[in-house]
Amino acid sequence: MKRILSYNVNGIRSAVSKGLLEWLPEVNPDVICIQETKAQPGQMHEADFKALGYHCYAHSAEKKGYSGVAVFCKDTPDHVEYGMNHSKYDVEGRVIRADFGDFSVISVYFPSGTTGELRQAVKMDFLTDFHSYLDELRKTRKNLVISGDYNICRLWIDIHNPAQQQNTSGFLPEEREWFARFVEDGYVDSFRKINTEPHQYSWWSYRAGARANNKGWRIDYNMVTSNLEDKIFDAGILPAVVHSDHCPVWVDIDF
Repeated sequence: MKRILSYNVNGIRSAVSKGLLEWLPEVNPDVICIQETKAQPGQMHEADFKALGYHCYAHSAEKKGYSGVAVFCKDTPDHVEYGMNHSKYDVEGRVIRADFGDFSVISVYFPSGTTGELRQAVKMDFLTDFHSYLDELRKTRKNLVISGDYNICRLWIDIHNPAQQQNTSGFLPEEREWFARFVEDGYVDSFRKINTEPHQYSWWSYRAGARANNKGWRIDYNMVTSNLEDKIFDAGILPAVVHSDHCPVWVDIDF
């Protein structure tokens, strides 16, 4: 059994200052997929994570203090792939993959489109290009766990007040259509396999009372290739854990 945890920390140094390292042993993940490190290698408290038993691998954005993904893992990977061989996104540090035997774990940070049309266009391009990257990868790596901040609410129950959010980036019809095609192509939403209840969120605005009133969005996922569906043992969201405007999401898989 492996526990894989995904967490957009909104700055790893900030999250550590809020108790991330002290909290981690409580959930004891085997693999931690981090998004929005907002740090360069050597700035991510690597020695502290190593003291907890984790090997540290990071793919940072060229722009300092921006984006960035990482994989911290107890087992040494057979191979680590930095980026998706696409310079448009790799300069922003959006994808890192670690291979362990016959399965791979990907930490991914999808672009946000909330700042305007230009970034929304980049986001839509990323959806197409990342899907193509995975299609090619599956020819040689068939067992994938794709963990990260997808910046999309997949289902009507994954966002508060959905009827009024349909013109908002992250819940646009074309984004949800992409997600539906993605699932049809053989990817399983591990959390929704276990939990079909509404009001299960992983991100809340910093606006007054959003988190306290659970007016959130579920945009963080541990998606797995459909051939692993029967190996999903459990999955969950940890909304009470507060080191970020996101909270951790996890899946237990019996490989």
